[in-house]
Amino acid sequence: MKIAILSTFYPLRGGIATYGAALLKALENEGHVVKAFTFSRQYPDFLFPGKSQYITEEDNVESVESEEVLDSINPITYYTTAKKIKAFKPDVLITQFWMSFFGPSMGTVAKLLKNDCITLSILHNVIPHEGRFFDKPFTKYYLNQHHCFVTMSDVVEKDLRSYEPIKPSLLKAHPLYNHFGDPQNQQEAQLKIGVETGKKTLLFFGFIRDYKGLDILIKTFDQLDDSYQLLIAGEVYGSFDSYTKLIEENRNKERIHIFNQYISDQEVGDYFSAADVCVLPYKSATQSGITSIALHFEVPLIATDVGGLKELIINGETGEIVPSATVDHLKRGIDTFFNNDIKQYKLKIIELKKEMSWKNFASKLQDFILNINRNYQSK
Repeated sequence: MKIAILSTFYPLRGGIATYGAALLKALENEGHVVKAFTFSRQYPDFLFPGKSQYITEEDNVESVESEEVLDSINPITYYTTAKKIKAFKPDVLITQFWMSFFGPSMGTVAKLLKNDCITLSILHNVIPHEGRFFDKPFTKYYLNQHHCFVTMSDVVEKDLRSYEPIKPSLLKAHPLYNHFGDPQNQQEAQLKIGVETGKKTLLFFGFIRDYKGLDILIKTFDQLDDSYQLLIAGEVYGSFDSYTKLIEENRNKERIHIFNQYISDQEVGDYFSAADVCVLPYKSATQSGITSIALHFEVPLIATDVGGLKELIINGETGEIVPSATVDHLKRGIDTFFNNDIKQYKLKIIELKKEMSWKNFASKLQDFILNINRNYQSK
């Protein structure tokens, strides 16, 4: 097939761009002709909460060739983008959806193409973690322009059905990333990033946003003894001041190591290899790409029972699920994890990794699209 993907791509940074690149390569490996289309402007600078939307020279990531065409706030580009994609003559247009803000731009492109090809959306979120007044109309408009969907958790599938009860969808778990390199020796990784060796090491990783519960983890760390250390690795969306205050008040603050910065792809393995466990103290969630990274590095997880997190984190096997984002629940989860044999968690993760490849995901996606296409052609 000829497949167009409209999404954020290199040189834009972040998990959605990483996902898009992995998907593109997996589909190419299945023999399809794939072309990437991306944003000429993803966000106006004043709306972007991080330090930079773009990869820097220091990031050293594998680039994906893409055509920068869509300006999220310039309606003229919605039409020029659709024209350029139409000229490619795709059998399928794949878009990714993670924020309702992009509903008008990507939705309009899909609308202009849906009579010419299959329009399929990969849904990372449907109902956002941090609501805004325009979420419902923008999301509804966007979903209406697609023939079918891919969801990666039961929660997102359920949210989709609240908008689109009939249209077909494929529920397939988030594949595991494999481009960050192989797991490293833990002690060597700890020395490399400049933290202590021999401590029970907790990792909080990724963009820092309120719903991810870092405040709960910092408060929980105050209850732990001096055999533990906490690594906080990721760029904050907004201000880090409230977390700084909690850390300064923490009796274990000397063992909290802060890396408040964007973590480039070549650095990701250092942090996960240094950790015994990755902690997701989320207050709300659908699924998380952090889960896939952790499992790739064979790092167990401790996560709250929200959204679809427990679909990959099998309680007592690949990690521990705690009932909610409270200090008591999180501490009990940490205690349980370290009282068990960590090697057994890793063995279960190795078994799971075999099922979670991008090749497997691309193959299932291909079969789903071909089935949709047969139904589409018969009408």
